[in-house]
Amino acid sequence: MSPRRAPQPSPKPEISSEEKALCAHSALIDRRAVEPVLLDMRELTLITDYFLICHGTSNVHIRGLADAVVEALQQKNLRSYSVEGHRDARWILLDYSDLIVHIFAEEERRFYNLERLWSDAATVPVAVAGKT
Repeated sequence: MSPRRAPQPSPKPEISSEEKALCAHSALIDRRAVEPVLLDMRELTLITDYFLICHGTSNVHIRGLADAVVEALQQKNLRSYSVEGHRDARWILLDYSDLIVHIFAEEERRFYNLERLWSDAATVPVAVAGKT
């Protein structure tokens, strides 16, 4: 007779891609990200559901923005698949599969202009507490 195993807890359900994007957006707002924009990519590409794009004012600020997003999503038991550019902090990319966060230095954001490149994507209006 084999020993009985204790029942395993059900895995915590993953939050939706929209909830993930809003959580990351909130973390960026809390750390004073400059001009955050949330793009709905679902109708345009299979690679992700959302792009979250912003820029920071210095390398330290840009790293802090990335760290804030990672921390906020870790609190929801979510881990990124990849983090690119953290050391140089000119363009940090956080890949959460259905959410890709782009945190730029201002010059790089203007140069790469992802908002123009993906101009067919709908901009998701995000209410920010205390602002209208």
